[in-house]
Amino acid sequence: MRALFITNPASGHIRRNPGISTQITHFISSSLPGAECALTTHRGHATELAASAAAAGFSLVIAVGGDGTVNEVASGLLGTNCHLGIIPLGSGNGLARELKVPLSISSALRNLLTGQPRAIDCGFVNGRPFFCTSGTGFDAHVVHRFNSRLKRGLSAYVSEGLRAWRTYQPGNYTISADGLPLGDHKALFVTVANASQFGNNVRIAPKARPDDGLLDLVIVRPQSTAQALLTVLRLFTGKLAPGPCIQFHRASAFTLRGDTPGFFHVDGEVHPLDATLQFSLSQRSITVLVPRP
Repeated sequence: MRALFITNPASGHIRRNPGISTQITHFISSSLPGAECALTTHRGHATELAASAAAAGFSLVIAVGGDGTVNEVASGLLGTNCHLGIIPLGSGNGLARELKVPLSISSALRNLLTGQPRAIDCGFVNGRPFFCTSGTGFDAHVVHRFNSRLKRGLSAYVSEGLRAWRTYQPGNYTISADGLPLGDHKALFVTVANASQFGNNVRIAPKARPDDGLLDLVIVRPQSTAQALLTVLRLFTGKLAPGPCIQFHRASAFTLRGDTPGFFHVDGEVHPLDATLQFSLSQRSITVLVPRP
């Protein structure tokens, strides 16, 4: 089996624990002889490396890093016969958690030998692939602030959310699903989910599945601080449900138009938002190695 490990050397976990690279090297020599390694040098490089490996006949490409690295590697493998492996080293590890890929490095490496391929869908927003979530509003605003921090992790994300809550103004959005209007909505944020969670098992769309051929749109309306605390509790317990402040829709495509500039996120990576977001889905367009039942 021809395999390629793609590592993001800028990952905080890699910088803080250089022994991870040694662990991977030992695994290759003992269990996956002939596997190759490559380091990324710039944004988008992992996608280029993964696409080249698939074209060259590699059967497995492993993303070593956080959600951004996983997204880039997976993007390069779309529509190919090359499987995706994940060694999760991020702060959220959304796709790994969703697919129950072990968070322990040794167990994740073992999964490369014992796991089975699972075909999953891929969402697109304005042509950018996403595998867990994409959206705009308060969450994208918080991620933008979070990504500028040196210290990452769930506590840092919560801290940025609390700071932003004091000043953030909800936006107005016009939304359609599969070409049919859903009307105008004032929202704190709007998320389109291919999987159930953002990461850290924070489940924005509890019923979403990455292989069901549909996208789940979640509208979170403006709410009081007390209501917001309840919403956060439900996010962390996987019990978010329709109600006065929450609305769910399912479709294969969505269009969202906002009335103010801001940001939108794609699996945790933030981009400037002009006005319109077009969401679509490619069914079962990539296979990921996941643990056997």
